[in-house]
Amino acid sequence: MAVDAQTVEKLAELARIAISKETIEEVSSRLGDVLQLVDQLQAVNTDGVLPMAHPLDEVQVLRRDQVTEPNRREEFLALAPQTEAGLYLVPKVID
Repeated sequence: MAVDAQTVEKLAELARIAISKETIEEVSSRLGDVLQLVDQLQAVNTDGVLPMAHPLDEVQVLRRDQVTEPNRREEFLALAPQTEAGLYLVPKVID
């Protein structure tokens, strides 16, 4: 699929990126190559293929969920300039 210069310019505007006039043809060619690859991928028959989240059959090894440090919440709250009911008070930044 060919991508013309006008389409490249519109995509650049939407993506808010600057593409110089000298490189529009190269970008157009590369985008065409990407779209051609997408067409090839879409042409593959995937009937009966289950979707997967990862190409490898690996299991996530999880560690035990246990507390390894003491609760120092009160110490940290004492360092803050302003607190209320266990929460840090900060200046309002949005009207």
